Order: sequence, then structure tokens, then C-alpha cells
Amino acid sequence: MPLPLVALFFAAFAFGTTEFVIAGVLPQVAEGLGASIPNAGYLVSGYAIGIAVGGPLLTIATVRVARKTLLVSLLVAFTTGQAACAVAPDFFSMLALRVVIAVAHGVYFGVAMVVGIGLVRPEQRGMAVALILAGLTVSGIVGVPLGTAIGTIWGWRATFWAMFVLGLIAVPAMALLLPGGAGMSARPAGFMNEVRVLGRQQVWTCLVIMLMLMLCQFVPYTYITPLLQEVTGLDAGTVPFVLLLCGVGSTLGVFIGGKLSARFLLPTLMILPALQAVTMVAIYFASPSPVPMVATLFVWSGINFAIGTPIQTRILSWTTDAPNLASSLIPSGFNVGIAIAASLGAMMLNAGLPYRSLPLVGVVSMTVATLVAIGSYVWEKRSGAVPPAPVRLD
Repeated sequence: MPLPLVALFFAAFAFGTTEFVIAGVLPQVAEGLGASIPNAGYLVSGYAIGIAVGGPLLTIATVRVARKTLLVSLLVAFTTGQAACAVAPDFFSMLALRVVIAVAHGVYFGVAMVVGIGLVRPEQRGMAVALILAGLTVSGIVGVPLGTAIGTIWGWRATFWAMFVLGLIAVPAMALLLPGGAGMSARPAGFMNEVRVLGRQQVWTCLVIMLMLMLCQFVPYTYITPLLQEVTGLDAGTVPFVLLLCGVGSTLGVFIGGKLSARFLLPTLMILPALQAVTMVAIYFASPSPVPMVATLFVWSGINFAIGTPIQTRILSWTTDAPNLASSLIPSGFNVGIAIAASLGAMMLNAGLPYRSLPLVGVVSMTVATLVAIGSYVWEKRSGAVPPAPVRLD
């Protein structure tokens, strides 16, 4: 494995941890900053908006900056931001800091994908992309549970100091291991060509499915800690182990989704959302019972990421003639969905609905996703459309 890819993986792990660990320490953060738990959920939606909106804008603004310089600068911003979050005096300063870090996050993944595939031979590009994305998955297995445990034992501010240490490791690793001229060989497809791909039904239907998936995943996940404590009856010390199990399920889901996508892309997009709708019903009924609830959450986590893989594969296969758009479209789309999901969960709770009601959103959203996938399949068969040819690299 090339050492530069290890640096890209580790930075992805750091960014993934800081995005998702907030769910594990949300009650402590809310108490420490004088906010309600539902309102503290805006720390999740604010981060997602920063990725979705600020990330693409800064990517465009920094297109002429050397990729290594940009990646190292993004990690410096990440590291500084973690220290600032650890000493944040109030909720609004914490929210502003999270948004700034999120912009760096959004730029990082778009740039890291281009750099990663430029470091390996053409036949190894899939491996390079998978390794960088694995940083996000591993953050769910290791970073989020460990960060939650640190917050439970030493307080939520210690969680951010721990991520500050991650940054102190990631910055020199990127500076030392990444070649100076990496990532500058992609030939632009042209702005109008990249915009034009949005009109392809395979792209926008996948974006709808992506939004539905995020509602299914992040309406309950944003408030997973109070859900497990107040409805399932688990103590705070058990929650990190449940999150660890969810991370294992997510990792398995990535590999399962990848294998299914390679052979049965469209059937996977039609069947898995329907199966997930059934799983959300099971979570609703299992939520008061610890063992069934934990087992069902494991399945839920696996299916979430198994669906995510074919969504990304289908979007990329239908935007190969506009690769720059595709690299920013996917993380932006996912995080718009995350922002909406976290905000919807907050509105539901502020309206007086119980934590147990949150999984029911997934029943509706996954039913819609199933119908959209079926419609996309029928539309494509009738039109006889085929994916475009990719733009060559210089």
C-alpha cells in the first residue's frame, strides 16, 4: 500500500470522527453549552451544511492551489478547529467553529479522491478510492466509540482535545508522505458539461434516493444516545459499545454493497431500500428491549451503507464525462440530506414527539426510495440510455 494513501486514509479517519462523534456526546455538549438536546442537534446539521455548501465553493476557489499545499492547509484548519471547539464558551461559537471545520472537510474529500487515484496505476484506482472512503467507515468503528468513551469519562471537551491530537499526527504525515506534484493531472470537462449531467434521470433520481437514505439514517442516529438511554434503558457506559457494533455493521455493509453493485446494481437499489423500510419498523417495536434493539441497529447500520455504495456507483457511472462535478456532488448530496435529517429530528422532538418516533421517518423515506428506484429502472429500460464515455486524463 503506497504510504501517501495511508496519509489520505488517516486524514479521512480524522474528518469522519469529528463529523460523527458529536452524536455520541450530544447530551454532554448540550448540557455544557446550555442548550437543549434537540437544539444541540443543529451542530450536526450545521456541519453537514458546511460540507454541502462551503465545500464545493472553496473547492472552486482553490482550483489553482497545489494539491499538497491545499491538503496540508485543510488539516491545519482541522487541527486548529478541534482546539477551538474544546474551549468553545457557548453554543453559537461552537456551531460557527463546526461549520468552518466542515468546509475544510468538504474540500478534503473531493481533492483527496483526485489525488488518490493519481497516485496509483489505472487498475488500482478503485482500491485507492475505497481506501480513502474506508477512513470514514473505520471512524465509525474506532473513532466515534473511542471519542464517545473519552467524553463519557473525562467530559466532552476531552473528546475534542483527542481529535486535536489526531490532527497533530495527520498534518506532518500528509506533509512528509504526499508527493509535491500529486493530483494536478485531471483535464476539466468544462463547467457547462458538468452542469448538464444534472439533467440525467439516473443522477437526480439517485440524489432523491440519497436524501431518503439520509433521512432514514440520521433522523434517528443524531439522537441515538438519548434514544438508547431513555427508551431502550441502556446506561451511558454501554452506548459506545453499541456505536462500535454499528460501525462494524457499516463496514460489512460497504463490502456487501460493493459486491452487489458490481453484479446487480439496479436490483440492489430497488430491493435494499424496501428491506430497510421493514428494518425501521422492527427498530420501532424493538426499541424498548435492549438485546433486540442492539441487534436490529446492527442490521440497520449494515443496510444503510450497503445502499450508499450502489448510489455512489450509479452516480459516478453516469457522470464519467464530468468527473469534477461527481467528486463534489456525492458528499454535498449526502450532507444536505444529513442537515435536513438532523433538523427534522429536532423539529419532531421540539413538537413533543418521543424519541421512539424517530425511526418511523425511515419507514416513509425508504418506501419513497424504493418507488423512485423502480421508476428509474423502468425509465432507463424504455429509453435504452447507456452511461457516457469517461473524459480522459492528460
